[in-house]
Amino acid sequence: MPISSTSNATIKHIRRLRRRKEREQSGLCFIEGIRLVTEALQLGAAVEALIVAPDLLTSAFAWETVMSPAAQVERIEVTPEVFRHISTREGPQGIGALVRQRWELIEQVRLGSELGWVALDAVQDPGNLGTILRTSDAVGCAGVMLLGHSTDPYDPGALRAGMGAIFAQRLVRASFAEFATWKQQHGYRVVGTSDAATLDYQACRYQPPLVLLMGSERLGLSPEQQALCDQIVGIPMVGRSDSLNLAVATGVMLYEMFNQNRG
Repeated sequence: MPISSTSNATIKHIRRLRRRKEREQSGLCFIEGIRLVTEALQLGAAVEALIVAPDLLTSAFAWETVMSPAAQVERIEVTPEVFRHISTREGPQGIGALVRQRWELIEQVRLGSELGWVALDAVQDPGNLGTILRTSDAVGCAGVMLLGHSTDPYDPGALRAGMGAIFAQRLVRASFAEFATWKQQHGYRVVGTSDAATLDYQACRYQPPLVLLMGSERLGLSPEQQALCDQIVGIPMVGRSDSLNLAVATGVMLYEMFNQNRG
Protein backbone atom coordinates (compact mmCIF):
# COMPACT_ATOMS: atom_id res chain seq x y z
CA MET A 1 0.00 0.00 0.00
CA PRO A 2 1.29 3.49 -0.81
CA ILE A 3 2.24 5.69 2.11
CA SER A 4 -0.73 7.96 2.73
CA SER A 5 0.34 9.87 5.83
CA THR A 6 2.58 12.94 5.86
CA SER A 7 3.50 11.98 9.42
CA ASN A 8 5.36 8.90 8.19
CA ALA A 9 9.00 9.02 9.39
CA THR A 10 10.45 8.54 5.90
CA ILE A 11 8.26 11.29 4.47
CA LYS A 12 9.20 13.66 7.27
CA HIS A 13 12.88 12.95 6.61
CA ILE A 14 12.51 13.63 2.88
CA ARG A 15 10.75 16.92 3.55
CA ARG A 16 13.51 17.96 5.98
CA LEU A 17 16.01 17.57 3.12
CA ARG A 18 14.81 20.96 1.91
CA ARG A 19 17.12 22.34 4.61
CA ARG A 20 20.84 22.50 3.94
CA LYS A 21 21.69 21.41 7.47
CA GLU A 22 19.71 18.19 7.04
CA ARG A 23 21.30 17.53 3.64
CA GLU A 24 24.79 17.98 5.03
CA GLN A 25 24.18 15.86 8.11
CA SER A 26 22.64 13.00 6.15
CA GLY A 27 24.76 13.29 3.00
CA LEU A 28 21.57 12.88 0.97
CA CYS A 29 19.41 15.04 -1.27
CA PHE A 30 15.94 14.66 -2.72
CA ILE A 31 15.53 15.11 -6.46
CA GLU A 32 12.30 15.06 -8.40
CA GLY A 33 11.03 15.11 -11.95
CA ILE A 34 11.38 12.67 -14.83
CA ARG A 35 14.47 14.31 -16.33
CA LEU A 36 16.45 14.66 -13.11
CA VAL A 37 15.72 11.14 -11.94
CA THR A 38 16.51 9.67 -15.37
CA GLU A 39 19.82 11.57 -15.52
CA ALA A 40 20.76 10.37 -12.05
CA LEU A 41 20.05 6.75 -12.97
CA GLN A 42 21.75 6.87 -16.36
CA LEU A 43 24.88 8.58 -15.02
CA GLY A 44 25.33 6.14 -12.16
CA ALA A 45 24.53 8.44 -9.26
CA ALA A 46 24.19 6.77 -5.86
CA VAL A 47 20.40 6.50 -5.90
CA GLU A 48 19.28 4.97 -2.62
CA ALA A 49 15.53 4.92 -3.21
CA LEU A 50 12.89 5.95 -5.71
CA ILE A 51 9.82 7.77 -4.45
CA VAL A 52 6.88 7.15 -6.75
CA ALA A 53 3.26 8.29 -6.78
CA PRO A 54 1.80 5.90 -9.39
CA ASP A 55 -1.36 7.98 -9.83
CA LEU A 56 0.74 10.98 -10.92
CA LEU A 57 2.88 9.08 -13.44
CA THR A 58 1.15 10.00 -16.68
CA SER A 59 3.86 9.38 -19.29
CA ALA A 60 5.13 6.14 -20.74
CA PHE A 61 8.70 7.45 -20.42
CA ALA A 62 8.24 7.91 -16.67
CA TRP A 63 7.09 4.31 -16.31
CA GLU A 64 10.02 3.14 -18.45
CA THR A 65 12.35 4.98 -16.09
CA VAL A 66 10.77 3.41 -13.01
CA MET A 67 10.94 -0.07 -14.52
CA SER A 68 14.42 0.23 -16.06
CA PRO A 69 17.29 -2.03 -14.86
CA ALA A 70 19.08 1.04 -13.47
CA ALA A 71 16.08 1.69 -11.20
CA GLN A 72 16.34 -1.59 -9.31
CA VAL A 73 16.64 0.11 -5.94
CA GLU A 74 14.27 0.47 -3.03
CA ARG A 75 10.95 1.88 -4.25
CA ILE A 76 8.74 3.89 -1.90
CA GLU A 77 5.20 4.32 -3.20
CA VAL A 78 3.18 7.26 -1.94
CA THR A 79 -0.20 8.81 -2.61
CA PRO A 80 -0.45 11.95 -4.77
CA GLU A 81 -1.16 14.03 -1.66
CA VAL A 82 1.99 12.80 0.07
CA PHE A 83 4.11 13.40 -3.01
CA ARG A 84 2.81 16.95 -3.28
CA HIS A 85 3.72 17.39 0.39
CA ILE A 86 7.39 16.57 -0.26
CA SER A 87 7.58 18.24 -3.67
CA THR A 88 9.07 21.70 -4.22
CA ARG A 89 7.62 22.01 -7.73
CA GLU A 90 4.36 23.19 -9.17
CA GLY A 91 2.65 20.30 -10.93
CA PRO A 92 4.85 17.48 -9.54
CA GLN A 93 5.37 14.55 -11.89
CA GLY A 94 5.14 11.82 -9.26
CA ILE A 95 8.71 10.58 -9.43
CA GLY A 96 11.62 11.44 -7.15
CA ALA A 97 14.70 9.88 -5.66
CA LEU A 98 16.92 9.96 -2.61
CA VAL A 99 20.48 10.39 -3.84
CA ARG A 100 23.73 10.33 -1.91
CA GLN A 101 25.86 13.41 -2.44
CA ARG A 102 29.25 13.09 -4.11
CA TRP A 103 32.23 15.29 -3.19
CA GLU A 104 35.98 15.15 -3.81
CA LEU A 105 38.91 16.55 -1.81
CA ILE A 106 40.85 19.23 -3.65
CA GLU A 107 44.20 17.66 -2.79
CA GLN A 108 43.16 14.57 -4.75
CA VAL A 109 42.20 16.49 -7.91
CA ARG A 110 44.57 16.48 -10.87
CA LEU A 111 43.88 18.28 -14.11
CA GLY A 112 43.79 15.98 -17.11
CA SER A 113 42.82 16.16 -20.76
CA GLU A 114 39.56 18.00 -20.08
CA LEU A 115 39.03 21.66 -20.99
CA GLY A 116 39.43 22.61 -17.34
CA TRP A 117 37.54 23.36 -14.14
CA VAL A 118 35.47 26.26 -12.84
CA ALA A 119 36.26 27.65 -9.38
CA LEU A 120 33.61 29.87 -7.78
CA ASP A 121 34.28 32.05 -4.78
CA ALA A 122 31.33 32.40 -2.41
CA VAL A 123 28.61 31.94 -5.03
CA GLN A 124 25.33 32.67 -3.26
CA ASP A 125 22.50 32.11 -5.72
CA PRO A 126 21.43 28.46 -6.24
CA GLY A 127 20.09 29.27 -9.71
CA ASN A 128 23.44 30.72 -10.74
CA LEU A 129 25.28 27.68 -9.46
CA GLY A 130 22.97 25.23 -11.22
CA THR A 131 23.27 27.18 -14.48
CA ILE A 132 27.07 27.22 -14.22
CA LEU A 133 27.15 23.46 -13.63
CA ARG A 134 25.01 22.99 -16.73
CA THR A 135 27.25 25.23 -18.84
CA SER A 136 30.42 23.65 -17.48
CA ASP A 137 29.11 20.24 -18.54
CA ALA A 138 28.09 21.59 -21.96
CA VAL A 139 31.62 22.76 -22.85
CA GLY A 140 33.40 19.70 -21.48
CA CYS A 141 34.82 20.99 -18.22
CA ALA A 142 35.41 18.38 -15.55
CA GLY A 143 33.72 20.04 -12.62
CA VAL A 144 33.20 22.95 -10.26
CA MET A 145 35.16 23.94 -7.17
CA LEU A 146 33.20 25.84 -4.53
CA LEU A 147 35.45 28.12 -2.50
CA GLY A 148 34.55 29.75 0.77
CA HIS A 149 30.97 29.97 2.02
CA SER A 150 29.04 29.01 -1.11
CA THR A 151 25.49 27.94 -1.73
CA ASP A 152 24.67 24.24 -1.91
CA PRO A 153 24.66 22.57 -5.36
CA TYR A 154 22.15 20.08 -3.92
CA ASP A 155 19.71 22.88 -3.09
CA PRO A 156 16.39 22.29 -4.94
CA GLY A 157 16.85 25.55 -6.88
CA ALA A 158 20.34 24.58 -8.01
CA LEU A 159 19.17 21.10 -8.98
CA ARG A 160 16.36 22.54 -11.12
CA ALA A 161 18.65 25.02 -12.85
CA GLY A 162 21.31 22.39 -13.47
CA MET A 163 18.92 20.01 -15.26
CA GLY A 164 20.89 16.97 -14.10
CA ALA A 165 24.37 18.34 -14.85
CA ILE A 166 25.34 17.82 -11.22
CA PHE A 167 25.49 14.08 -11.90
CA ALA A 168 27.91 14.61 -14.80
CA GLN A 169 30.19 17.10 -13.01
CA ARG A 170 32.76 16.56 -10.28
CA LEU A 171 32.35 18.69 -7.15
CA VAL A 172 34.92 20.05 -4.73
CA ARG A 173 34.54 22.16 -1.57
CA ALA A 174 37.59 24.04 -0.29
CA SER A 175 38.74 27.27 1.28
CA PHE A 176 40.50 29.80 -0.90
CA ALA A 177 43.71 29.10 1.01
CA GLU A 178 43.44 25.39 0.17
CA PHE A 179 42.79 26.26 -3.48
CA ALA A 180 45.84 28.55 -3.55
CA THR A 181 48.06 25.85 -2.03
CA TRP A 182 46.79 23.27 -4.54
CA LYS A 183 47.39 25.61 -7.48
CA GLN A 184 50.92 26.45 -6.36
CA GLN A 185 51.87 22.85 -5.60
CA HIS A 186 50.94 21.67 -9.09
CA GLY A 187 51.64 24.82 -11.09
CA TYR A 188 48.17 24.87 -12.62
CA ARG A 189 47.17 27.91 -14.65
CA VAL A 190 44.33 30.04 -13.29
CA VAL A 191 42.48 32.71 -15.26
CA GLY A 192 40.26 35.23 -13.49
CA THR A 193 38.02 38.12 -14.47
CA SER A 194 37.75 41.74 -13.39
CA ASP A 195 35.92 44.80 -14.68
CA ALA A 196 39.21 46.69 -14.28
CA ALA A 197 41.23 44.29 -16.44
CA THR A 198 43.02 45.77 -19.44
CA LEU A 199 43.17 42.48 -21.37
CA ASP A 200 40.06 41.61 -23.38
CA TYR A 201 38.81 38.09 -22.67
CA GLN A 202 39.06 37.19 -26.38
CA ALA A 203 42.69 38.27 -26.52
CA CYS A 204 43.73 35.68 -23.96
CA ARG A 205 44.85 32.20 -25.04
CA TYR A 206 43.10 29.48 -23.03
CA GLN A 207 45.37 26.49 -23.29
CA PRO A 208 43.83 23.57 -21.40
CA PRO A 209 43.83 22.37 -18.82
CA LEU A 210 43.24 25.44 -16.68
CA VAL A 211 40.98 26.73 -13.94
CA LEU A 212 38.55 29.59 -14.53
CA LEU A 213 38.23 31.49 -11.23
CA MET A 214 35.09 33.61 -10.86
CA GLY A 215 34.29 35.90 -7.95
CA SER A 216 31.10 36.26 -5.97
CA GLU A 217 27.99 37.92 -7.38
CA ARG A 218 28.38 41.02 -5.23
CA LEU A 219 32.13 41.54 -4.84
CA GLY A 220 33.89 39.76 -7.68
CA LEU A 221 37.47 38.64 -7.10
CA SER A 222 39.37 40.21 -4.22
CA PRO A 223 42.87 41.66 -4.76
CA GLU A 224 44.31 38.53 -3.09
CA GLN A 225 42.38 36.27 -5.45
CA GLN A 226 43.39 38.30 -8.50
CA ALA A 227 47.03 38.08 -7.40
CA LEU A 228 46.83 34.29 -7.52
CA CYS A 229 45.67 34.34 -11.15
CA ASP A 230 48.13 33.92 -14.01
CA GLN A 231 45.92 36.12 -16.17
CA ILE A 232 43.12 38.60 -15.48
CA VAL A 233 40.71 39.37 -18.33
CA GLY A 234 37.71 41.61 -18.80
CA ILE A 235 34.42 41.20 -20.65
CA PRO A 236 33.58 44.45 -22.47
CA MET A 237 30.25 46.21 -21.91
CA VAL A 238 29.01 49.30 -23.74
CA GLY A 239 25.57 49.83 -22.19
CA ARG A 240 24.61 51.32 -18.85
CA SER A 241 25.11 48.07 -16.95
CA ASP A 242 28.42 47.87 -15.10
CA SER A 243 28.38 44.12 -14.47
CA LEU A 244 27.02 40.84 -15.77
CA ASN A 245 25.12 38.15 -13.92
CA LEU A 246 27.63 35.61 -12.59
CA ALA A 247 26.18 32.69 -14.55
CA VAL A 248 26.12 34.76 -17.77
CA ALA A 249 29.71 35.98 -17.30
CA THR A 250 30.89 32.45 -16.56
CA GLY A 251 29.07 31.19 -19.64
CA VAL A 252 30.74 33.84 -21.83
CA MET A 253 34.14 32.81 -20.52
CA LEU A 254 33.51 29.09 -20.84
CA TYR A 255 32.37 29.34 -24.42
CA GLU A 256 35.41 31.43 -25.36
CA MET A 257 37.57 28.67 -23.85
CA PHE A 258 35.53 26.07 -25.71
CA ASN A 259 35.60 27.86 -29.08
CA GLN A 260 39.36 28.36 -28.94
CA ASN A 261 39.98 24.67 -28.36
CA ARG A 262 37.41 22.79 -30.39
CA GLY A 263 38.71 20.98 -33.42
